Amino acid sequence: MTTNYRLKRLNTGRDYIADNYQTPISLSDIAKCSYMSPYHFLRVFKDTYGETPNEFLIRLRLQQAKKMLITENYSVSEVCERVGYSSLGSFSSLFLKQVGVAPTAYRRKLWALSGEAYCFPAQAIPACFAFKFIGKLAK
Repeated sequence: MTTNYRLKRLNTGRDYIADNYQTPISLSDIAKCSYMSPYHFLRVFKDTYGETPNEFLIRLRLQQAKKMLITENYSVSEVCERVGYSSLGSFSSLFLKQVGVAPTAYRRKLWALSGEAYCFPAQAIPACFAFKFIGKLAK
């Protein structure tokens, strides 16, 4: 019973991150909504999900950024702001480190695969090929 209760509180914290990823979030805010101390929340979150709340936040923000870069006509600066980063340099460096290519190159290469502007060719190119293609861009 304690485990289910703890998992519900962790899920509340994880949902809080997912709902507020566009804004600055502190560990204290997340832990408070989960009714845990920040240190305890961090430790239990890492044990349960295999990543820290900050790693989860970064992964979520970058997933959203990748989606926006290939499906929207926002500038990289606008994407950066919309996913919760205030510094374009930090966003670009993190994107390059995590994805393997700069945001602009990521967008340019994937748009080049499509005949339609601002549209990732999901119907025409299998995801496994697209991911393999992105992997080659990183090299």
